[in-house]
Amino acid sequence: MFVVTRGVLQGIIEDNSNDYIQRGDADAAYGHLHSFEFVFILHLMKEVMGRTDTLSQALQKKSQDILNAMELVTSTKVTLNNFRNNGWDSFIEHVTFFCNKHLIEMPDMNAPYTSTRYRPRKKDLHVTYEHYYRVDLFTSTLDKQLEELNSRFNEHSMELLSLSCSLVAKEINVDQICLLVEKYYPEDFTEQEIIQLRYQLELFNVERTKNTILSGISTISELCKSLVETRKRETYYLVNRVVRLILTLPVSTATTERGFSAMKIFKNRLRNKMSDDYLANSLVVYIEKEISETFDSEAIIDDFKDLKGRRAAL
Repeated sequence: MFVVTRGVLQGIIEDNSNDYIQRGDADAAYGHLHSFEFVFILHLMKEVMGRTDTLSQALQKKSQDILNAMELVTSTKVTLNNFRNNGWDSFIEHVTFFCNKHLIEMPDMNAPYTSTRYRPRKKDLHVTYEHYYRVDLFTSTLDKQLEELNSRFNEHSMELLSLSCSLVAKEINVDQICLLVEKYYPEDFTEQEIIQLRYQLELFNVERTKNTILSGISTISELCKSLVETRKRETYYLVNRVVRLILTLPVSTATTERGFSAMKIFKNRLRNKMSDDYLANSLVVYIEKEISETFDSEAIIDDFKDLKGRRAAL
């Protein structure tokens, strides 16, 4: 869209029918568009977002697979770190090619850096352009991304996820599951139940290899459904409790955030006095768009019409 955007801005600048404010804003935007720093940051955001988009989309799903979420977090960290340590040369080469293609002036990377073309600031002239773009922009941006991932998915969270994933491994590690319960769920199990859980896990481990339904599961949610379908939930009630506790981990969905975002659309100034029931029903239809799209509008109108007589035809 770079060429198209440039053409639109040029058209606004050259069109005398526009007032001087519009033409001035377009001229300023056109100048920023053709600056090396804009192109550099544009390509950097493309690279960063491209490497984090898969994880972002996965974490926004309504149903979350903890094992896949954990693996995606680890893979994203490794990918960003590799790009930070080894991706500069190929990245700057790509930016240089783009600038040459669109006739954008590039600075001398070995020259002292100045933040403006007219008057250098006090902190300028102490580093080169290469240092500014490589350290202050490229490396700092990637370090910030890695820092955010490490803070949101710290060692304790990753350990909890790793221990929970052993429930869907080919062979359940009984010691790991018992360690998970003792360390993270001490208030949900008594000492006697923890001892009994070990025996249930050993029995479940053997029975799972012989049961075709249980042996084919690969996610925690599938394991929970299989325990219900095979009626093993009552027999292995402690195992079922562990599974359900793991499914409530905060690596789940973004449905709640979508609900608050949708509330700003429905409960505006003109409709601020709507009842809670009406607001809740409207939000459900808005949030669950995939389900509401399957509804037949004519059938809903007919049902509403049959509730009582109407003066006007619906």
